[in-house]
Order: sequence, then structure tokens, then C-alpha cells
Amino acid sequence: MRSLKNNFFKIAGLVAAAWLNCTPAKAQQAYYIDGYHGGVWGHYPDWNTRFMVDMLNKHPKWKINLEIEPETWDRASRIDPQAFTELKTLMADQSVNGRIEYVSPAYGQSYMYNIEGESIIRQLGYGIQNLRGYFPGIKFSTYSSEEPCFTNALPGILKSYGFKYASLKNPNTCFGGYTRAFGGELVNWIGPDGSSIITSPRYAIEKLEPKSTWQTIAWNNSPSYINAAFKYGMAHPIGMTLQDAGWKGGPFLGHADSAGFKSEYTTWRNYFENVTANDKRQDWKVSQEDILVSLVWGSQVTQQIAQRVRAAENKLLTAEKLSALSKLIKGTQWPQAGIDSAWRTLLLSQHHDCWIVPYNGKKGDTWADKVIRWTGNSNRISDSLANITLQTLSTGKASAVNITVVNTQAHKRTGLVSVAIPKSFKQNLFIKDAAGKIVPSQISKDSILFEANVPSFGYSTYTVAQGKAALGNGTKAVKLTDGKYRMESDLYRLIIDPAKGGRISSLIVKASGKEMVDTGHANSFNTLRGNFYNDVGFKTTSSQQAIINIIEQGPVRALIQIKSNIAGTDVTQTISLTQGEPVIDMHLNIDWQRNVGVGEDVDRANYKWTDYEKPFYNDSNKLVAVFPLNLTGQKVYKNAPFEVTESKLKNTFFDSWDNIKNNVILNWVDVTDNAGKYGMALFTDHTTSYTHGENFPLGLVVQYSGMGLWGRNYTTNGLTHIHYAIMPHTGKWNAANVWAVSEGWNQPLTAAVTTGKPVINTQSLISLTDSQLVLSSAQSKDGNLLLRFFNAGGQSDRKHVALNFKYKSAELVELDGRLIKKLNNRSRDKQTIIDFEVPGFGFKTVKLKL
Repeated sequence: MRSLKNNFFKIAGLVAAAWLNCTPAKAQQAYYIDGYHGGVWGHYPDWNTRFMVDMLNKHPKWKINLEIEPETWDRASRIDPQAFTELKTLMADQSVNGRIEYVSPAYGQSYMYNIEGESIIRQLGYGIQNLRGYFPGIKFSTYSSEEPCFTNALPGILKSYGFKYASLKNPNTCFGGYTRAFGGELVNWIGPDGSSIITSPRYAIEKLEPKSTWQTIAWNNSPSYINAAFKYGMAHPIGMTLQDAGWKGGPFLGHADSAGFKSEYTTWRNYFENVTANDKRQDWKVSQEDILVSLVWGSQVTQQIAQRVRAAENKLLTAEKLSALSKLIKGTQWPQAGIDSAWRTLLLSQHHDCWIVPYNGKKGDTWADKVIRWTGNSNRISDSLANITLQTLSTGKASAVNITVVNTQAHKRTGLVSVAIPKSFKQNLFIKDAAGKIVPSQISKDSILFEANVPSFGYSTYTVAQGKAALGNGTKAVKLTDGKYRMESDLYRLIIDPAKGGRISSLIVKASGKEMVDTGHANSFNTLRGNFYNDVGFKTTSSQQAIINIIEQGPVRALIQIKSNIAGTDVTQTISLTQGEPVIDMHLNIDWQRNVGVGEDVDRANYKWTDYEKPFYNDSNKLVAVFPLNLTGQKVYKNAPFEVTESKLKNTFFDSWDNIKNNVILNWVDVTDNAGKYGMALFTDHTTSYTHGENFPLGLVVQYSGMGLWGRNYTTNGLTHIHYAIMPHTGKWNAANVWAVSEGWNQPLTAAVTTGKPVINTQSLISLTDSQLVLSSAQSKDGNLLLRFFNAGGQSDRKHVALNFKYKSAELVELDGRLIKKLNNRSRDKQTIIDFEVPGFGFKTVKLKL
């Protein structure tokens, strides 16, 4: 993306200056945000530090705002120490009149909306820590970004780090999207938790630039933009471009202070505190659907990046919690260096350029290649830390082979566990819990599966015994006389139809008798549909016979395999039902043997990358797994970082840059009937897009192959593997605890065969009575234990946390360490209880001095 932008914008400053100079003088004053974004990973030439310093010295009225990757300064300080020293001197003035403001400390310049809320906290936290090492005394007042690096929960996170202001503008880099136009000069951006931050929005008059698919009219303070702002009633309108580091023009508008139309360069801090301090502000409760963003969803490369990032997030957050548990139980040293290294590479893998220009870079070192290496490092460290914790929970010589199962959530859980069969055992074996009770189990290839019951934020120990045991009834999978297949657990009954490509023709919830499948819909439930534009058009897996194999059934799990075909490509899917589990698990493999075009076709000979209509926008033609639901008057809810949005979209579809909709699924989408009586959640192992509309069923975008941004061809190459799941339920998403179920699906019970005798057979350290309160993270810092709790229920309430370990004091603290209040405790049933308020969709961090 950088080279394209450099070529296109290399004369932008001259054009803008000329435009301004030939405009009649105005009495009013306009303002402009100039500066740079980029960094050592994206783009930051070694001469850039010297260039910025020289330009600041040459143009004394020029002020800049920086969004530079924090790691940049390690190299910059070594390559040109004199220029870096001069930059530090200029940066030292962090007053409102200073000439440099750092507007985004995000470590990996992430888009934010496509990652977990906890990752956003670390993006800012690690970035702030790094920058303070290079620029002592640096202040962070305003959050601003050149790309659409926004999510609606940012106000609460930013305020907790001490930010006072924000911008929702990205006028010169809207390739990946923009925010909805709203209001005038200032708004109070209100987040889902009620937090409010003073913000410069994309104005209601700030239209998209004609003949552009990357700009709004605010990119260069054009007369039409400023005059429209004055006419709207704004006293101090402002435009913005954070130039790519490496652009050689200096001040973007030329000598704006002497131009015909007077525009004054400013920092955001100065603008908010000096210029607009007394100006009116309008409240705006920003919805996630006001963040209008789009990437090449469904493309194999973007999909794999999203999967790798999600897997690394899950593993690292689990590893942190496991390390905290080990520290509390055994007093083990906190593995700070390892955790820092794992977070560093995970945060870099969340860089926006990984997602929007994955193919950019030299062969073997593209952004996609970097993500493989970065997440690989994070996963290796996380796996090592998890294994260390599991082994530390046992000591001494064991009298039996034990399996330690750890639950990193703060609610007790029953879930499926799979471990390799110990070498000393044959196939005939069973599992006993700590009380000696036999638990349901079954053999699956070289592993043993069993239902583990584990207390909240703690562990249970199970014993492997040789011999046969009566395990009782469980799941079933049978072929019926009509050729269909039936799967059953204690919760569900499914009918699978091989004649229709292995579709689910019926899904009955046993407790209510509710049929979830819309049997009369034109699309078949849990099948694939898509437009193969080079292969005779529209295809679906339901149009031909499938081969179904019963892989296993038993006391714990039933598993079937469906082999089908679409457009000449083999498709293999597994569906599993686990006894007692509300989630129906799916794994999908598509074995692409060649690049197959799927989605919307385009006239490549006449296509221009500036065309508003882009084929990758159109999800209706992509390969989609569809789920037509027997629900009347459907309502859609979807999660986002630290938030759940009730969708207001009539449908999720668009095909043009000027009508982008937020159709992003982060972890889950939930559909209920109009009365909120019945519903179904869809979970995904990666951020992508989903489908839903008045005449289109809930669907998960599985594949797109075709033209992407800047005319780049996105292809299929080898295997596509997707892990997703569905969960029928009664009530709305919050009554069904969809958020907590998603947390458990993403961070399952951790188990391993342990070599020693258990320290204690079962133990719980933290427990929550409120099912809507989630333990977001657990970590150690400066000898203190930091526990972060997120209120996923949407309703503000006083929460109660039970702690089963000794500590000296408890405090509520902000993300930057500021004290909110000291917490008193009380005793109940040999537990220590602390109580504090948590707003709906808000989080609180508890610091415990051990």
C-alpha cells in the first residue's frame, strides 16, 4: 500500500498549496492536523528522523502529530543518534503549546475492531511503556490514527490510560473504511460502558471525496470543505492527513499560515485545549455499526492471518492465567521476559498492514510471512508456559498416572478433555475423579476423551485406570432406514441428509422440542453456496450426494464425517455432539487443487482500482456456510471488543465504497426471534464477515477468490480449514450466556498427563457468582496480581469476587496504574469476598498485593 500511496500522493502537498493560494481570503480561521504515520515495520527510511527535525527547524509554525510504531526508535536512535537527540529535545516540550504530539502509541498499529479487547489494552500499554523509555516525560492526550483504527469501546480504554481526547477522522487513508459522518466540530464519543471522551468526528458535511476510494474531503482543507463547515456552524473546522513516513514534502499544505485561505497547523492537544475548549459538544453514543470498515473478507490469506492471530491470542491469554495460577499455588517466578516476547510478536501480527496488504513485501518476507513467524513465536512461548504450569501442579512420586485439568475461567465448568493415551496403558482404560468416581470417557484413536468437572480458576486431578468400566449411555450416531443419519446427545437430535450434500435437515432442541431449521428455505442448513464465476456460476454442496461416515459414538461424543464436493473441489466436514455440551462443533476442510474464482467477477480489462464498486465487497456471491433458521422476525446481535451490538442493518450486503456496512463477526453472531424466546449463536475461529438479511439466512463467509484492493488478485492455494460452531438456546444472548460460552470455546479446559503426585486433588482460587462477569486476564506486575474483569451482561451492577488465597491489600486501579479506590473485604464460607461496581460492557482491574 505504501508504494501506491507514495506514487499517488507525492505531489499532494504542492497541489494543496496551489489550491489554497488561489482561493479568496477569508476572515475565519481553519486548522490542520499534519504529521506522520508508519514505522520500522511499515515504512520509515533511515533519513526520516533527520528530515523531520530539519523541517521543524525550517518551518517554526509547523506542528506535527506522530503515529509511529514504537519499535522504530530503537533503530532510529542507533542509525542517527544526533537527529534522535534533537528530536527528543523538541519532544521534551509536552505542554499544550508544544510542537509534537504522539497521537497513537499502539505497538502494532492495529485496526482494533478485529482483535480481542484485551489485545487492544496491550497494544496501548506496551506501546506507552516502550515510548516512555525513549522519550521521558512524554504525555498521551489524544488518540488519532491515519487508518480506520477504531472500535466503539475505545473511550473506556483510552480514559483508563489517561487520554483526554480522540479523533474519529482518517481522511486520507480510507481504503479500509471510515466512520459514519455525524455532527459538527466536537462530540462526546460515548462508549458502550458509558465512558465519554471529547472527540473530533468525521463531520456530517465531511463527504467522501469524488473520484477517490481512499479520501474524504477533509484531507487537504479545501475551500469547499472549510466553507461547508462554517456554513454548518463550526467556528474552528479542522482537516487532517498524517503523511506516510518517507514522504519528502514537509508541511503538507505548504506554508499554510501565509496561504490565501488561512489554515493553522496544530497538535490535537492544542486544538482541544486552546482552540475549542469552550465550543459546544454533542453527545454521540457510537455503535459498532458506525465503524464502517471492510477488508478482503473470505480471501484465504486474510482468513489465515485472522486464524493465526486468534489462536495466538487465545493461547497467550490462557498461558498468562495459567502462570498466575502457578504463582498463587506454588509461588513460582513470573515469566515476564517470555510473556513480553510473546505479546510483542502477537501485537506486531495485529498490524493493520498484515490485514490490508498481506501480499506486500519480498518473497518469503511478505506481511503474511511475518505473521507466521510472529504468531509462531507467541505460540511456542505460550505452549511452554502452559506445560510448565501443568507440571508444577504435581510434585513427588506418583502412585498412579494422573491427568491435571485446569480451568482458566472464573466459573466452574464441565467440558470435553482429550489427552494422549499413556504409553503404559492399553485400549481398555477408564478415568476416575479425585473422589474415586468413574467419569464418562471414550477412546478416540490414540487419545482418551472424558468429561471433566473443574472448579472456577483452578484445577482438578483425574486418575487413569486399566480395565473395563460401566460408563452408561451417551451420544449416538446411526444410519436410518431412509438413508439419512441421526445424531443425538442429551441436548439435541440432528438429522443429516446425504442426498442433499450432508445438510442438517432437522435440529431439535430436546428440552423445548423446538425445531431450529427452516425446512422450507431455498438454502439448506449448514451447507455451502457460492458463485464460481469461472465454473458455470452458482454452486452449492446441497445439489449432490454426499458420503457420510460415522467416526465415533459413545458416552462422551458422537462424530460424523461428511464428504461432498463443490465446483469440482472436495469438501470434508465433521460435526460433533458432546454429551452435556450446548455447543455443536464443526470443522470444515476445502481441498483447493487450483486457484478457483469464487465471488463476484469483474471486467479486469476495464477495472480501475479507483472504481467505487469492488467485487470483494459483495458477500452474497462469496462461498458462504448458511444456516436458515426457523425464527420469526429475526434480530441480530454480534460481539465486538468489550461490547455487544444489536444490529440495525436490514441486511449485511453492499457493493460500493460509498455504502460500506459493518458486517464483521469477531467471535460470534447471535440471531433470535422477535420475542427473544429462541435463538442460535454462531461462533468462528477468526474475524471475518457474516451474512444476514430479510431474504438471506445467517451465514459465515468461508471463501473469496478474485480481485481485491488495488487490483491485486487474491487466490486459493491448498487447504482451507475453518473451525466454527453453533449453539441453539432459549432467551436472548445474555440470558443464554453466549459471551461466556464463547470464552470457553476459545479457551477450552487445559489438560495434560502429569508425572507427579498432585499437590491438592482439586482447588479453586477465584470464583464468580455472576455468569455475566468474565475474567478477562490475570497477570503479575511488580509483585502484584492484576485481575481484569469484564461485565458482558450489558447491565451495570455491583459484582462479587471470591478469592481463595491470601493477599495483603486490594485496590481498583486504572490501566495506567492510577488508584481508583481501595477495596474492603468480607469473609464468607472460608472465602474472602471483594465487591465493586462494574458498568455494563465495562471492565475493572483489581490489583492485589500478595
